[in-house]
Amino acid sequence: MYKKILVPLDGSPLAEAVLPHAQALARSEGAEIVLLRVAVTPARYLFAHNPAGGDNIIHMIEKEAKDYMKAEVSKLQDEGVRVTGMTREGVVSEEILEAADETHADVIAMSTHGYLGVKRWLLGSVADRVVHHSHIPVILIHPN
Repeated sequence: MYKKILVPLDGSPLAEAVLPHAQALARSEGAEIVLLRVAVTPARYLFAHNPAGGDNIIHMIEKEAKDYMKAEVSKLQDEGVRVTGMTREGVVSEEILEAADETHADVIAMSTHGYLGVKRWLLGSVADRVVHHSHIPVILIHPN
């Protein structure tokens, strides 16, 4: 049923809580896991007074995302999971949906922070936006 499972990660243990569930699903379906890390970089115009400094910060953020992705892919490969990794830059929910389309993912598996009230209003919900705009099933795991 599922051949590709897209798993967005943000580098936090909370997001990584979905991994055991994605691994179990991948094993039961003979599926490949596609890990995604979206680097959230500041807008370049914020560094108008120091463009070189801004480029350095953006480069560091992108490098961290790539290094993180390599490490996570390696961990899962060591556990015998078929896995690939990718990094993107942009608005997280939009990049998740685009990556799902581009990789022909059959399902998106992700953790949710479970924000409520004012915190959700202020921070928004990536999971909520993905669920409401995805054309494929989305599995949400609450880490607690």
